[in-house]
Amino acid sequence: MPREITAYSNPLIKRMRSLREKRHRREEGLFLAEGLRILTEAREAGRIPEFLFFARDSAAHPLVLALVDAVEAAGGEAIETVPDILSKLSGKDNSQAVVGVFAEFSRTLDSLDRDSAAIWLVAERMRDPGNLGTILRTGDAVGAGGLILIGECVDPFSVEAVRASMGALFTVPVVQCEWEAFVPWLRGGAGQLVGLSLDTTTDYRAAAYRTPTFLLTGNEAQGMPDAYAAECDTLVKIPMLGKADSLNAAVATAVMAYQVLGAQPEG
Repeated sequence: MPREITAYSNPLIKRMRSLREKRHRREEGLFLAEGLRILTEAREAGRIPEFLFFARDSAAHPLVLALVDAVEAAGGEAIETVPDILSKLSGKDNSQAVVGVFAEFSRTLDSLDRDSAAIWLVAERMRDPGNLGTILRTGDAVGAGGLILIGECVDPFSVEAVRASMGALFTVPVVQCEWEAFVPWLRGGAGQLVGLSLDTTTDYRAAAYRTPTFLLTGNEAQGMPDAYAAECDTLVKIPMLGKADSLNAAVATAVMAYQVLGAQPEG
């Protein structure tokens, strides 16, 4: 049976609110996710929050009831609260009906089956949580095997990145590693590394793509280092017909992902 918390000073509220900071997420091994759609997608993917906070006026919603049942069946705790506390937890003035607190989950390169998907996304030093979340959404949309984050990327478990992913964090495997670990793993099996670059004349529509393709997107401001570009089997560019010199990193990744899928040989 859910308990009720309506006081800002409650120790659990203070503890959960601290998860908006990376240091506390690392200490606790927990992260926040908000919104009925995101939490429902998490439940359908088999990810159940350890704590579920929900607004009193949404308690009768069938999806909220399903979440409460799932949390309590898994040994977690469901807590009825007020919109102002939900806003404090999420950091948004227009609070969602539910906020979930999940245990962080991570994968390793060795846990990935490269033959399970035709395309994999790789992001290098991605700094913007909105871009990272959008790339995760693209990964879900194209059926990517996962997203591999190289180097000092933004935390995929930040509130902003989770929000931008619209639930894809729960459906797309994410691995965080260094370049020095990624390259030997990549070259230890099948896989074509394709890099997005401005320093090439190869149009992205003219290149040949093999299965599986690992699509590498560099840092938003600096692109990828020369050594990383040199490791790529193919460098491609998306031509700009206007005054902009490049697309946003997440948009470019989406354009490329669909091109790769459409151009790969069948079977």
